[in-house]
Amino acid sequence: MTTQNPPRRFTPMSQFATDYPVLLIDSDAPLRELHNCISERLNAVLPYLQLMGCTSLPDYAENDINTVANIARILLQDVSDVFRVIEQRGFANAKGE
Repeated sequence: MTTQNPPRRFTPMSQFATDYPVLLIDSDAPLRELHNCISERLNAVLPYLQLMGCTSLPDYAENDINTVANIARILLQDVSDVFRVIEQRGFANAKGE
C-alpha cells in the first residue's frame, strides 16, 4: 500500500488504529486556536484522571479501567501532537529572527 504524505501545512496526528493519517493538524492555524484545542483536552482529561485516581479499583471491572486509560491516552496524545506543531512553529520563528 502506497501512502501519500499530506501537504506540509497539515501535520498528521498520531494514530494507532489506521495505516494512513486521517486526522491532521492545520499547522497554519492561529496559535490561539491551537492553544484552545489543547486546553480543552487537558481541561477534560485532568479532572477525569483525578476522579479515577480517587475511585476504589474494586468498584470497577478490568475492562472499565482499560477504557478509562485508553480515553486518557488518546486525549493526551492529541495534546502532545498539537504541542509539537506549536513548538515547531515557535522554533521556526526563532530561527528567522
